[in-house]
Amino acid sequence: MARAPVSALPPDAAALREAALAHLARYATTEARLRQVLTRRLDRWARAAAASGRDPAEVAATRAAALPLVVPVVAALAASGVLDDAAFAASRAAGLRRAGRSRRAIAAGLIARGVDPALARESVPEDAEAELGAALLLARRRRLGPFRAGAGDTETVRRELGVLARAGFAEAAARAALGTEPAVAEAWVERLRRG
Repeated sequence: MARAPVSALPPDAAALREAALAHLARYATTEARLRQVLTRRLDRWARAAAASGRDPAEVAATRAAALPLVVPVVAALAASGVLDDAAFAASRAAGLRRAGRSRRAIAAGLIARGVDPALARESVPEDAEAELGAALLLARRRRLGPFRAGAGDTETVRRELGVLARAGFAEAAARAALGTEPAVAEAWVERLRRG
């Protein structure tokens, strides 16, 4: 991925807004992540300016003056609706659920992407049926339980429970997924994939 060239001009609010919009045109993100992106952009500008022979003290002062502009630029984009953490969390949670991720894994992933922990948990409501469906999707992808070839002995079931537990599924959901009849599991997964 090629980065946009760093401007020789010192960054101002307009330049940061343009950089933010360019990033948002390519990537869905959160307010926290966008602040990180803009801060890294200021750091890249400072390194490029220092490498071009500009006075290091002047570069540091310009960067320090531009850094407080990041928060209001991101806040303005959030206020205008261009940047929406709740919409990002809902969209990302739905996609991860369809990919066979557990509720816990989805919430942890959202928090890692900068979503507020309360919003992350709210984006993935507790739903035993959805959790079972996600566990079945993972089981199919990994060929576990009803999707494995042949019968499983006690050791195989224990190992498969471990796989689902490490993926964040509660024991009840993992056991239910592994104990589902193959025809029922296949029908369930196909229904989930269709929408």
